[in-house]
Amino acid sequence: MTDLRLALYQPDIPGNTGTILRLAACLGFGVDLIEPAGFDISDRNLKRSGMDYLAMAALTRHVNFDRFEEWRATTGRRLILASTKASSPYTSFAFRPDDILLFGRESAGVPDHVHDKADSRILIPMVEGQRSINVAVSAAMITGEAMRQTVWG
Repeated sequence: MTDLRLALYQPDIPGNTGTILRLAACLGFGVDLIEPAGFDISDRNLKRSGMDYLAMAALTRHVNFDRFEEWRATTGRRLILASTKASSPYTSFAFRPDDILLFGRESAGVPDHVHDKADSRILIPMVEGQRSINVAVSAAMITGEAMRQTVWG
């Protein structure tokens, strides 16, 4: 188990959340789900995409962003936001072992007040004209790089 964590801000799509929880169970990092989600957390689609890995995922639910921030303040962890509005590529960023990687809603990202709380903002460079990469794929790419730097060496 690594100290790295991944946070999902009010996710919209249960399949993406389930996929991320499965990734977390397999790679040993914790997931913080910042509610409200756009679906019932016990939704069968979440269970279908996470399969039997959901029981092994270290999931912490936060009733809202303020409560998440209160918890984070007690930990001293940096909040690293993945955003299409960022200017620093994730591959050039120096991750720390206890960072929290924050991913926004599939439909809207994160609001400005959440964006402003991030200690750093990173992006996945894409070809011009494309909007975004699926959040579960983005989470896998960025978490993989963070773990390469901090866990796997």
